[in-house]
Amino acid sequence: MSSRELNYVEPAAVAERAAHERSPGMLELAGRAVEQLFAGELPGDAINALCNAVASARDGASLPSFAASPHTAVARPVLDALRRRILIAASSAGDREAYAESHALLVAIEKVHDHLCGDDLYRVVDQLGGAKALELLVEVAHDMRSPLGSILFLVDRVRLGQSGEVSEAQARQLGLAYSAAFGLSALTADVMELARGSGRLMGPAPVAFVLADVFQKVHDIVRPVAEEKGLLLHIAPVARDVRLGHPAALTRVLLNLTTNACKYTERGTVTVEARPLDSSSVAFSVRDTGRGVPPEVVSRLFDTFRPRGGSLAGEQLFSSAGLGLTICRKLVAAMGGELKLDARDHSGSQFSFALSLSAL
Repeated sequence: MSSRELNYVEPAAVAERAAHERSPGMLELAGRAVEQLFAGELPGDAINALCNAVASARDGASLPSFAASPHTAVARPVLDALRRRILIAASSAGDREAYAESHALLVAIEKVHDHLCGDDLYRVVDQLGGAKALELLVEVAHDMRSPLGSILFLVDRVRLGQSGEVSEAQARQLGLAYSAAFGLSALTADVMELARGSGRLMGPAPVAFVLADVFQKVHDIVRPVAEEKGLLLHIAPVARDVRLGHPAALTRVLLNLTTNACKYTERGTVTVEARPLDSSSVAFSVRDTGRGVPPEVVSRLFDTFRPRGGSLAGEQLFSSAGLGLTICRKLVAAMGGELKLDARDHSGSQFSFALSLSAL
C-alpha cells in the first residue's frame, strides 16, 4: 500500500472536520465583536458564558443553568448581537459551508433563548424588548402619574404651612421631596407624550387664552424646585391680554425648558420671558446661568435617544433632557415656530422661539 493510500481520507470526512473547525472560529469572532460592542458595560464573563452556551447547544450538549445569574438580564441583547454578527459573517463569506455553519449557530442561539425563557428575569427583559414594550411602558407611566400628582400637591401644601408651622429644616426637606417627585412626574409625562406622537397638539384649532396665566402656572409649579436649589426664578411680567393659540402645548414647552434650566443650574438665575414682536407674534426665551452646553453635545442635544457615557456601546438610552427637549422642539414646530439654542460651555444657555399668537 502506498503512502498516498495510507494518508487518504474520505472527502466527506474532510468537509465535516473543516466545518467543525471553522464553527468555533465564527462564534469566537462574533463573540469578540460583541465584546467590543458592549465594551466594559456587561458583567466580565457574561458574553463568554453565553457564547459557551451557544456552543453547547450547537454541539448537542446540555445547557448550563442561568438561574439567579447576573448574565440573565443582559442575555437578550447579547444573543441578538451574536445573531446579527453571525448573519453578517455568513453573508460576507458567501459559500455553502459558511451558510451551514451560520445556520447551526443560529439554531443554537434559539435553543439558548428557549432555555432562558424559563427564567423570570429573562422573560421580563424579553417582554420589554418585544412588540408590547411601549404599551407596558405607558401603563407603568400612567400608574405612576396619579400618585405622583397627589404627592406634589400634598408636599407643596405642607411646605407652605397650610397644615401647621414648618421649620426651616423641614421646609428644606419638603423642597427636596417635591423636586424628586416633580422630576419623576415630568419623566412619566414625557414617556406618555412620546407614546402619543410627541408632536401632536392637544387640539387642532387654536383657542383664546391669557398668556399671563400660562406664565403664572409655570411659576407656581417650578418655584419649589428653584427654591430648593437656592436659585432665583425670574418670570418676567406679562400683559394680561388675550391671545389665540395652543396654551396647553405652550405651557408644556415652557415648563419643560424652565425645569431643565433649574436642573442644570447650580447657582444664579433662571429667567423666563415673553416679548411681543407685533400684534400677532410673541418671542419666548428661557435663560439660565448654568453650566452651558459643551460643543460636542449641541449637535445631538435634541435626539430622543442618544448614546451617553456609561451606556452600552452602540445602544441608545433615554436621556431625560433629550426626551423632553425633543418633545419641546416638536411641539414648537407644530405651533409654527422653531426652537433654537444659544449656548456656550460653562456660560449658561438660552432656548428661544417665536410664535404667531394673534391678540384678540
